Amino acid sequence: MMAISIDLTPAEIRKQGWEALVSQLGVAKSLRFLLEYEKGQGNYTELRKELFAGQTVDDTLEDMTKEGIISEGSPTAGVLPRKTQADKGSERDFSG
Repeated sequence: MMAISIDLTPAEIRKQGWEALVSQLGVAKSLRFLLEYEKGQGNYTELRKELFAGQTVDDTLEDMTKEGIISEGSPTAGVLPRKTQADKGSERDFSG
């Protein structure tokens, strides 16, 4: 088993990651695995601000529940306290 250290440089992490892939998948399948990933483009921070403008954390959790991403009884559902009448008007906007 390989020793794990949190003090690895990015180059050391890449080297150990490549070695782990090759040991499990072989060279050809490891290359195929890496080709599945794209670096992406654009500015996610700006996109997030646009996508979630004016949306609170409660709104996001409600949307996730509606979409079936989290369930009503999931641990995530109870993370934030539900709004009460006293909370009206004191909502914070976490969109950025």
